[in-house]
Amino acid sequence: MIHETSRRDFLGISAAVAGGLFARPPAKPKPCVVVWSEGSAPKKVYPNDINGAIAEGLTKDLPAWEVVKAGIDDPEQGLPDDLLKRCNVLVWWGHVKHGKVDNKLVDRIVKRVREEGMGFLSLHSSHFAKTNKALMGTACSWGAYKGDSLVCKIVVKDASHPIAAGLPKEFSFQHHERYSEPYAVPEPKTVVLDGAHTVKGDKPDDAARMGLCWQLDKGKFFYFQPGHETNPVFMDENVRKVMANAVKWAAP
Repeated sequence: MIHETSRRDFLGISAAVAGGLFARPPAKPKPCVVVWSEGSAPKKVYPNDINGAIAEGLTKDLPAWEVVKAGIDDPEQGLPDDLLKRCNVLVWWGHVKHGKVDNKLVDRIVKRVREEGMGFLSLHSSHFAKTNKALMGTACSWGAYKGDSLVCKIVVKDASHPIAAGLPKEFSFQHHERYSEPYAVPEPKTVVLDGAHTVKGDKPDDAARMGLCWQLDKGKFFYFQPGHETNPVFMDENVRKVMANAVKWAAP
């Protein structure tokens, strides 16, 4: 009798396991970062475009994240509703196709940032992107744009900020375009990175803010000034560290 009861208990447990009663809960989905660009960078500098270069770095530095590459020529301009809804941080690089970005997509992105807490990273010439302007609410123009620079020097201004983690105090890379202050945006909450562009000839270095942070209602926003498409900026190891740190910082 005892033997038969034990046998029935064993069979019951086996059935419960087979039926999923003791099955492990489903794995928690990875946080998602989407890297978006418009596909206008020269192939000789960025064979897989700028979003490909950034995504490559993030995949290496953020193994616990899902890294998605998206672009303006993809269906629904790369950001269908289901992807945008599960995106924790959106990284954006644009230059000559700002006007082609759908206004309804811009509205959806702004809502995701301000009302739902999605992080947003804006890079270089994306200061004129529709989404950047909509989030900042200002002209987002720089004082001057010159193609006479040689080197961009980045200086860590706030070493305690998460975006500065693991960075040297200063680092440099080749950069052929400079943006000059002032930058027509709201006062940032934090300037993590300062720096300067070395200019050709006998002109003095042109100092400018390089990494600026805002809190926009529920969402975090980071703007990185360098990133001209004729220079492989996003293949630089220190810049890749900035990108990875910024993604982690901006995540809700």
